[in-house]
Amino acid sequence: MKRLFIINPKSGKNNKADELEQTIKTQFYNADIVFTKAAGHAKKLAADAVKQGYAQVIVAGGDGTINEAASALIGTKTALGVIAFGSGNGLAREIRCPLDNLQKACNNIYMSKPVLCDAGKANGEFFFNVAGIGLEATIAHAFAKVKTRGMLPYFKIGFEQILKYKAPLAEVWADDKSLIYLNPITLVFANGKQYGSNFKIAPKASLTDGKLDMVYVKRSPLWKLALGLPSFFKPNLKAVKITQERQIKKATITCQGKFVYHLDGEPKEPTDKLEIEVLPKAIYLLIS
Repeated sequence: MKRLFIINPKSGKNNKADELEQTIKTQFYNADIVFTKAAGHAKKLAADAVKQGYAQVIVAGGDGTINEAASALIGTKTALGVIAFGSGNGLAREIRCPLDNLQKACNNIYMSKPVLCDAGKANGEFFFNVAGIGLEATIAHAFAKVKTRGMLPYFKIGFEQILKYKAPLAEVWADDKSLIYLNPITLVFANGKQYGSNFKIAPKASLTDGKLDMVYVKRSPLWKLALGLPSFFKPNLKAVKITQERQIKKATITCQGKFVYHLDGEPKEPTDKLEIEVLPKAIYLLIS
């Protein structure tokens, strides 16, 4: 079987690119290994892999690198594998990749099977885990500007942003028939369950159900948001519920003026309209 490993040597906060390369060479004697050199490079490498007949493309990187490579595999028979190499590792956790152990992560590739999964599409670009507008998109833009990775700086930025964040009034057409007016702290469209680091924004979401979970975090006092925060890490804990959920296949979002959004944690330029849809059975993912 032809396997290509794509490694982002700059992903994560404790990069182990050299160690991973040696582990791959030990366990996959006939695999090919390439390193990304710049933003967008992973997508080109994955597209070339499809043309060259690779059965699997395994990406070691954060959610942004994974998104790049996966976007090139939409509608092909080449399966995407993941080795957790980022900070939050949202999609990696969703497909049960071992964390913090490269030996186990590589072994997991052997044990995994290709499963035909859904993808999302937002204004012509793909996402595979979570997309959203509101506070999380604002945080993603701020987080992209700092060099320190990990959840601690992420939450620090999040706390700073929430103190000054003003929720926009949003109009949401869901499945072309339901108009909803929202004033969201965050509005999420989830294919997978979590952002990363076990922060489960959509605990009922599934990669294979042909739908996206639209999750609305209600505008609330800071004390209520603080009390509701633990429920995102322990979904069975509902002492203070601050979300509303529904399943959709497509949605159109407009706000008063332009707004920022993110795809798989990657910040996107402001827009005045966001069109979201699910693409059922769009990509093969290696899942153990």
